[in-house]
Amino acid sequence: MSAQDLSTLLWQERQLLELLVFKLEEEQLLLTSGNSRWLHHATSEVEQVLQRLRDTGLARAVHGSAVATDWGIDAGATLRELALSAPAGPWGELLTAHLQAMTALVAQIVALRDSNQHFLKAASRSTQETLAGIGTGPGTYAADGASALGSGHPTLLNKDL
Repeated sequence: MSAQDLSTLLWQERQLLELLVFKLEEEQLLLTSGNSRWLHHATSEVEQVLQRLRDTGLARAVHGSAVATDWGIDAGATLRELALSAPAGPWGELLTAHLQAMTALVAQIVALRDSNQHFLKAASRSTQETLAGIGTGPGTYAADGASALGSGHPTLLNKDL
């Protein structure tokens, strides 16, 4: 396995990271608009991209190990170590560029994940507060045998939210 194969896998991984950023932004737009109808589809798409990233990451690790062995360094070398140990030529610069781009993409992903998690927690809290406010007391009998009804005001729920 050559450094060229490793570079090809790194490009694929970068494209998947960019796709993940897009899918997380798409999910965020659904969350901020309050339109949860399609949220499960967006979440499913994020999970599919994550699975593809796992597969590509595993292939990259295998190729990276082979390249590291070819270059005479530890088979478990990181991408940074590969870039620093690359033989003369373009590989050091190319691997460093991949590392920098992937690091920036991962930072965007972490920020989007945290933001989406915040929106989900807020939506969950709002839903719990709404459900807690619905509480109509139990319809029971009073001590004198008369029926005591719960809250006399009707409650409307929008099930489309």
